[in-house]
Amino acid sequence: MTTHIDFPLVVSGRGRTATADRPGYLRDLIEQVLFTAPGERVNRPSFGCGALQLVFAPLSDTLVTATQAAVQGALAQWLVDEIAVEAVEIERRDAALVVSVSYVDRLSGERQRALFQRAV
Repeated sequence: MTTHIDFPLVVSGRGRTATADRPGYLRDLIEQVLFTAPGERVNRPSFGCGALQLVFAPLSDTLVTATQAAVQGALAQWLVDEIAVEAVEIERRDAALVVSVSYVDRLSGERQRALFQRAV
């Protein structure tokens, strides 16, 4: 069984770098793409989709649809070898952004749904 470094980086109770199983690893990857703003990474300036910026914009159906398309495109670009995105749902609750991503793990073929919530 392959293990991956957990994100965000933490030290386990045994004093070692914490690890994640495959589902946790995929969830971590998706979270990095969702909440990294393009330009934030020096060596990969186009990485991410900046979904967190939606919290500051006036919410409309057009904006949600455009953001869903941007999120789906970014996930397809950066995680194409790992997952096949089936659906992205975005909702703003007060000062929090809630993103739901349904996907298929390309390695195991298992369908997964991950829910992410960030407050600002």
